[in-house]
Amino acid sequence: MSWRDFLQLTTRALTAHRLRSFLTLLGIAVGIAAVILLTSIGEGIHRFVLDEFTQFGTNVIGVHPGKTMTHGTPVGVLGTVRPITLEDSEALARLPNIVAATPMVQGNAEVEANGRVRRTTIYGVGPAMARTFKMKVAIGSFLPPDDVHNPRTYAVLGSKMRQELFGSRSPLGERLRIGGSRYRIVGVMESKGQVLGVDLDDSVFIPAARGLALFNREGLIEVDVSYEAGLSSAHVAEQIKRLMIARHGREDFTIITQEDMLRTLSNVLDILTFAVGALGGISLLVGGVGIVTIMTIAVSERTNEVGLLLALGAQRRTVLGLFLGEAILLAAIGGVFGLLLGTGLAQLLHLAVPALPVHTPWTFVLAAETLAALIGLTAGVLPARRAARLDPVEALRAE
Repeated sequence: MSWRDFLQLTTRALTAHRLRSFLTLLGIAVGIAAVILLTSIGEGIHRFVLDEFTQFGTNVIGVHPGKTMTHGTPVGVLGTVRPITLEDSEALARLPNIVAATPMVQGNAEVEANGRVRRTTIYGVGPAMARTFKMKVAIGSFLPPDDVHNPRTYAVLGSKMRQELFGSRSPLGERLRIGGSRYRIVGVMESKGQVLGVDLDDSVFIPAARGLALFNREGLIEVDVSYEAGLSSAHVAEQIKRLMIARHGREDFTIITQEDMLRTLSNVLDILTFAVGALGGISLLVGGVGIVTIMTIAVSERTNEVGLLLALGAQRRTVLGLFLGEAILLAAIGGVFGLLLGTGLAQLLHLAVPALPVHTPWTFVLAAETLAALIGLTAGVLPARRAARLDPVEALRAE
């Protein structure tokens, strides 16, 4: 049988019962649309979070006090955690291959300036913070290098904080009061926007030692280290670990690389993607059962036609191919409808909610269409084998 005859017979069988074929492929279409819609949202969120993380650079390692460890019994004195100090931060900055290191302490305090008062987030940081996180200063300068333990009372405003306190007027050289202490404003940062829900623009940056005194803390909440591009984060993390153990006497800290954070994030999103894929898979399973049912009915209805084909000399594998082709074509058309429906719904959702990131990779589209065809192939095997095994004489006698 030629390919033209094969395609003609296959498509004619589907167009002969348009409504029945449409309702059957609708099950596959709904399943594929659900998979495409949900995976587009998941991939969009994945890319959004990835961009949020990497906008501060890709070579940053955080050193946090305390070791992530579970003990079976209280460990007493041996379990105490030595705080991470400004001296630790300075020592980390002197390691080879380290570009910059900045101490970090954070809290909320009342800020008063220009006759206005509001509470906001205060970051106690080092002069290398802007370089560590690749942040830019809009006007003025960032905190200058100073005496680590007794820095001058300088402050740098986030762009939103500058607007709230001083409007469009330049705040350079102006004074503001934080927690009873007066600071002189030396710079304003460029707008950075919200990063994973944290508004860095609505912040004030002061020297870390001043931040420790303001929040009455003994140690830093973390030290962030940026290293030279091209180096392995594991190699740099090992350098940091050796230095910190030498300074603290034991490993009472936790080192978190960006790769660790992204790996954790990817695991969470992979689970989310698997869950939504499973939901779509249920719809596809229902669609596959529908194809099995319709193809079984089709074999019963066309027994005479099969008998005639076999009597005219058609091979059994040709009959098998005809019914398999019908099942695959039915599922593939349903897959195309599902792709159009899912992609369209994803774009409509993005238009309705612009803040929701949506992205549909071509690999997902190809995988979904391939999956639809495979479901059609699997669902058509049993009815096609039944048709191919029919006895020509008995088939011609059937009504």
